[in-house]
Amino acid sequence: MQIRSTTDQDHDVFVDTLHAAFGRFPETPDEAGGGVWWSALEMDRNLLATEDDGRPVGTAGAYSFELTLPGEVLVPAAGVTAVGVLPSHRRRGVLSAMMRHQLTELRARGDFLSVLLASEALIYRRYGYGPATYTGRLTVPRHQAALALPRAGATAGGTDGGMDGGTVELLRRADCGEILEDVYDRYRRAQPGALSRPHRWWASRAGQPPISPAPRYVAVHRDADGVPDGYASYSLGEPDTLTVDETVATDDAVFTALARFLLGHDLVGQVVFKHVPPDHPLRWQLADFRAGQAGNHTDWLWVRLLDVPRALTSRGWFADGELVLDVDDPFLGERRRHLLTVREGKADCVPTDREPDLSLDVSDLGSVYLGGTTPSTLVRAGHVRAHRPGAAALADALFRADRSPHCLHWF
Repeated sequence: MQIRSTTDQDHDVFVDTLHAAFGRFPETPDEAGGGVWWSALEMDRNLLATEDDGRPVGTAGAYSFELTLPGEVLVPAAGVTAVGVLPSHRRRGVLSAMMRHQLTELRARGDFLSVLLASEALIYRRYGYGPATYTGRLTVPRHQAALALPRAGATAGGTDGGMDGGTVELLRRADCGEILEDVYDRYRRAQPGALSRPHRWWASRAGQPPISPAPRYVAVHRDADGVPDGYASYSLGEPDTLTVDETVATDDAVFTALARFLLGHDLVGQVVFKHVPPDHPLRWQLADFRAGQAGNHTDWLWVRLLDVPRALTSRGWFADGELVLDVDDPFLGERRRHLLTVREGKADCVPTDREPDLSLDVSDLGSVYLGGTTPSTLVRAGHVRAHRPGAAALADALFRADRSPHCLHWF
């Protein structure tokens, strides 16, 4: 078996092999050649596993994204995607060989972390990835959709759904592409765990709604000066359900104004918000707390650290302290001990021979890296070992983020 990088000439073979691995058939692109998820593939970042005679048996790809870290730090991140092995060649080490080849290439490019969305939770931890952001659905019956008046004395939105003089305008998806691209970009720069959506995604309409050409209505929120600062993409289906693909807002007040608009829609039995972070305040804003039915809570973005010192010194920090981390990376055959020192929001990370405070797998370090999983949770689960009293509590304080990480982007 051989593993090689692909070129533009390999595009059709790559797409066909990937679909065959999952037992599916490719959709038909539109006349412009877009509107399908693979139209955003970066062929110079993809891999093809082949038999010695050249027959393709496996695929793995990567996108060029920016990831927002705690402290509103933007860093390059390889978005691993399109990973598949033909059913005839599974259990032969093809996937492990591609993953090892890919990680080696990413390091050679200078990447210090990679991310993915895991099709199966059991697969990618063994390659060093850990779940780092989470999402869920919130279903609200229309007859229980009233929002409570804020008890802290903040002003509620007006009858048009606006907040603080803002307004909500209803548009068709086809008429507001530039607005969506601009608002999403401003949102993701301040949201830990968010990924960029490069222009080529919007231009080729690759991905899921609202990027794709699927028909959608879009509620666009504008501030008092008429500048768009939030949107919600939605559709109505049976049985009388309004489903919100995503709600993007530059602050909580804008999100509330959009939620008020959606929850007040006529001829709707229930409203389903598809991507809501676990601690989002919307459920608390309902007059009837039990009206918000949380469900489908699941992992979303998985993180893999390729260079631990660079990763730890790149993010922002919100507490001071010192920890010795003994990090095991069994897939790459590495085990290294790091002294992490945080002072005034900046970290230093150097090799050390000191006794460890925490021993952990690199996948667990990926899980806590964005602040969405506390180290003490993994200690209690038996995955991370704390070597002294107070080590887990200190790690919790150090790794917390300025706000909960969340990722909306599908790739």
